[in-house]
Amino acid sequence: MKRTPSALRHDRRNRRTVRTASLRLTVALLTTGALVGGASACGGRATTHHRPGTSHEQASGSVGRLLAADDGSGHRLRQVDAEGAPAVTVAVRPDSQDGWNVRLSVRNFRFTPDSVGGAALAGRGHALLLLDGHPLARLYGPWYHLSGSLVRGAGGGRTLTARLYADDHTAWAVHSTPIQATTPLTTTPRVGTPADPRPDRNLEIVISQGEVSPAPGRIEIKKGQRIELRVRTDHADTLHVHGYDREAHLPAGRTTTLTLTADRTGLFEVETHESALLLTQLVVR
Repeated sequence: MKRTPSALRHDRRNRRTVRTASLRLTVALLTTGALVGGASACGGRATTHHRPGTSHEQASGSVGRLLAADDGSGHRLRQVDAEGAPAVTVAVRPDSQDGWNVRLSVRNFRFTPDSVGGAALAGRGHALLLLDGHPLARLYGPWYHLSGSLVRGAGGGRTLTARLYADDHTAWAVHSTPIQATTPLTTTPRVGTPADPRPDRNLEIVISQGEVSPAPGRIEIKKGQRIELRVRTDHADTLHVHGYDREAHLPAGRTTTLTLTADRTGLFEVETHESALLLTQLVVR
């Protein structure tokens, strides 16, 4: 039977209505599936803020219990149970040329320089050296060379403390006490130890309001020569010589001296950690 034009138009409208309803149902089902999948991936709620393979607890740094108390320098304590807690011991012996060689021995702890600034993960982080309770240098490994000039620049000291921190810079603690170890530091030279030789090169750098003076450039020195860096800054920071893994704490308003022997060739950048300022480049030939 031949259908009238009116009936044909009615059929076409019905088919469009069915297609539209089907499309809306498909979109709704896909959206619901995405929400359910996102929630199940992170303990019942959607999130994309942590790396694959890590839990929401790890990403949020909720390991242990964050205390209101701090370590004396503004870093809050992160308390964990004594059983299985990180532990550290520190040993110091005079270096044959300059200063001291510091060794940290840790237990239930791993140095994680690639994760610094991230969330607090159990048994991971870095260490801080303190001279008579004042921050001196940050450590990302068990060994550190402490130069005599650095100690003298800090006004001397009697005790050296190694304290453990999480990647988010909270201080690991047990029973509301930071996890640390302290050892005496003899500041007098050993008998028979020659005085430090005069540096072959000197460089004085001033950091003020984020500006470096003189402007960063390149200093060429010969292998085996000694260079003395004197840095004064208007804000607290950390001095770092790449390639030599030498660091020094930069107190605000004071001049810090770091002396090193250029015993390897190449191009090495000298910068600040916190403000990421390039101070100079050492070219050792």
